[in-house]
Amino acid sequence: MWMAKTRRIPQRICVGCREMKNKRELIRIVRTPEGTVEMDLTGKKAGRGTYICPRVECFDEAVKGKRLQKALEQNIPAEVLEMVKGQVKAIDNQPG
Repeated sequence: MWMAKTRRIPQRICVGCREMKNKRELIRIVRTPEGTVEMDLTGKKAGRGTYICPRVECFDEAVKGKRLQKALEQNIPAEVLEMVKGQVKAIDNQPG
């Protein structure tokens, strides 16, 4: 009798709340090879990435503790942080 294989679900740690969650539950923020910082909803963009919960509180905590900057190994301009925060806020406010 064959046993069904259980699929391994990739886990990542949110840089805001530092909780381990399923990769699909988190948002990837990436520093591209060109040096820009942007959200990667596909999870396939090239560059150094880090993961964050789709909650504004986690984003604020990651910025306040400079964990986002450390994870991406780059200082992030305030206007870029505000842009990404707006995108996280839009996702956070979606029903469901």
